[in-house]
Amino acid sequence: MAKFPEGFLWGGATAANQFEGAWDVDGKGASVADVVTGGDVNTPRMIDPSLDPAKYYPNHDGIDFYHTYESDIALMAEMGFKTFRMSIAWTRIFPTGMEEEPNEAGLAFYDRVFDCLRSHGIEPLVTISHYEMPYALVDEMNGWEDRRCIDHFIRYAKCVLDRYHDKVTYWLTFNEINCGLASGGASTSTGTFKGYTGPRTELPFDLSVRYTAVHNQFVASAKTVLYAHEHYPKLKIGDMCIYVPYYYRTCAPDDILLSQQVMQRVNYFTSDVHVRGYYPGYMKRYFADNGITVKMEEGDEELLRAGTVDFCTFSYYMSNCVSCDETLEKTGGNLFGGVKNPYLKASDWGWQIDPKGLRWSLNEMWDRYQKPLMVVENGMGAFDKPGDDGVVHDDYRIEYLRQHIQQMGEAVEDGVELMGYTMWGCIDLVSASTGEMAKRYGFIYVDKHDDGTGTGERSRKDSFYWYKKCIESNGQDLA
Repeated sequence: MAKFPEGFLWGGATAANQFEGAWDVDGKGASVADVVTGGDVNTPRMIDPSLDPAKYYPNHDGIDFYHTYESDIALMAEMGFKTFRMSIAWTRIFPTGMEEEPNEAGLAFYDRVFDCLRSHGIEPLVTISHYEMPYALVDEMNGWEDRRCIDHFIRYAKCVLDRYHDKVTYWLTFNEINCGLASGGASTSTGTFKGYTGPRTELPFDLSVRYTAVHNQFVASAKTVLYAHEHYPKLKIGDMCIYVPYYYRTCAPDDILLSQQVMQRVNYFTSDVHVRGYYPGYMKRYFADNGITVKMEEGDEELLRAGTVDFCTFSYYMSNCVSCDETLEKTGGNLFGGVKNPYLKASDWGWQIDPKGLRWSLNEMWDRYQKPLMVVENGMGAFDKPGDDGVVHDDYRIEYLRQHIQQMGEAVEDGVELMGYTMWGCIDLVSASTGEMAKRYGFIYVDKHDDGTGTGERSRKDSFYWYKKCIESNGQDLA
């Protein structure tokens, strides 16, 4: 059995907009997540900023972590969490994103959460922006397309770094920053959907706008890193990207070249900029070939070179294939779909399950960057149902996690410097893609349903006890 390093950071991951609830409590403003209705695997979520009372907006209530954080964190501590990945809701601190002074009630809430985590010996891992930018910035300036958004974000980032630098050591600037280049990324990441109402599957998709928005996020991230390094040298700032291996479906040279190009644009572009500090040549050619104009300003290149991250993190759920053969069967995925792989099984949402792809991904990332790595999202969404005894018997989740953790161990044996692992949705929460509660990931079951009904009561699934053993044994006991 491969051994994980001493001090390995085992834990779980969440996002404020998907589980905090209390969307308009104590001065909080509306975020991009707050204007999106529920949906399901077959029905797209709708963007409706009118906040129509006849429609259901699941992120408004989440699972009410805002009021249950103490008991929820106690359950995480019972599992033995070493770290807890969470995000700060930008609109709790600056309700519209444009205020000059922060909302003290919002800051005080996170003081309480961090103090609670610390009292249980749990290290917070905090994402500064995780799919919850203020909707007012969308309405005012089309989100990250506008350079002014950088200054608003930096005001927010400096505020939380100043406030919590003695409580939080590990920070991530943007969640899955490459999501901004996926079809739904205008809603979750870049905020480039000013004036739009309708299905989230039909959002505006101008490549020059999207790449300009992501560029502005690069600049904001670099400035955040530089501020943290100058003022609080003990802090570690990382990036966070989606990682989806794209295997070539055949050994035809065209498929092999296509695989390389998709891997570069989807998986490596944003992390190349974060870690290496410059735009790679393959993207410059892509921009030229496709008539894409990225609006940059003098000094941006120097900022990107100076503001590189200390460690790299990514989400890993699945792999895809690519091919030049348009007749091959397609499959869905975490924002990025592809060609179906006949050698893999898939979840109920069409996400192909590929544990060995995680080992491959870790080796590729390590070889490319030689920076400490962390898997900060990984897990399996499933239709969990309590049995007659009231307990969710989720052997399927245990098997999924066992196989992925085994492959992480193999990557460590390969020489990869792996810092930690935070399983996604460690407590059931609202799905970002579909808005469902039915798509459950957690070790902890929450009695909440897609229509908002339920008691909200928490209970331990079988996987809860399995993960507890895994942590206690530092990944050695996976039986």
